[in-house]
Amino acid sequence: MPSLDDLKKRIKSVKSTQKITKAMKMVAAAKLKKAQEDAEKGRPYSDKMHNIILNLTKTVRDPISAPKLLVGTGENKTYLCVVMTADRGLCGGFNSNICKLAKKFFKKFLSEKKNLKIITVGTKGHDQLKNEYGKYIIEKKNFKNIKKISFKDANEVGTLILSKFKSGEFDKCYIFFNNFKNVITQIPQIQQIIPIEQKEELSTEKENSINNQYEYEPDEDEILDDLLPKNISTQIFKALLENAASEQGSRMTAMDNATRNAGDLVEKLTITYNRSRQASITKELIEIISGAESL
Repeated sequence: MPSLDDLKKRIKSVKSTQKITKAMKMVAAAKLKKAQEDAEKGRPYSDKMHNIILNLTKTVRDPISAPKLLVGTGENKTYLCVVMTADRGLCGGFNSNICKLAKKFFKKFLSEKKNLKIITVGTKGHDQLKNEYGKYIIEKKNFKNIKKISFKDANEVGTLILSKFKSGEFDKCYIFFNNFKNVITQIPQIQQIIPIEQKEELSTEKENSINNQYEYEPDEDEILDDLLPKNISTQIFKALLENAASEQGSRMTAMDNATRNAGDLVEKLTITYNRSRQASITKELIEIISGAESL
């Protein structure tokens, strides 16, 4: 059994940790509100751009001469996977869940004899993937020194992807991120961004949106040439915003659980300390009484 002095030091240490986790929970809660607003505001913009591109796709007369970003290279050999995680830890399973989903698809692609290339966006994702899939990682980026993600940062990643696509380094591109649902729930997602994913089943609202008739000036091909590269950066930006909200929500939940667990541990240690102290006092009294009787 640990001594009274050891128990006292441990109680003090746990209380100090509890103060830190409580402070981190409050900071995450403050950041979450703004991050959630940004993620919710970004969804309609990215969805609308995606729907307009799908609408334009229906007007393409010659698939062979259509932009490669829209219809693909015609090959299905090399996959580029962009894994987006956080640069900081202490946020529960946020980073692990994205990496688990990514590893699941990596195994699937490799089992199908596909060539795999990985770009990691975020330090934690790189740390979790480098041991098993380090030889497939071709680029790594992080935003450690950036307090708030902007479209400029997303555009850097988008430009990197486009440059590799133009040089013929891959045929399909997927992004991995967490979709923010609420403080407790963040859902790992995979999204195909090159070529544009043609979903077979759409909700009635989205179907109506895609089937809207638009008049374009200039013609559809010129618009697609301009919109498709922007759409890549837009989808990356949406994923980064979803990640930012998910990270703060996951951190808030994790720090709340840590604070509660620290409180429970302090209670148990305090009970153990009081019992040990009582036993020590009782033992000393017995020794004093025994010594007096022997005299």
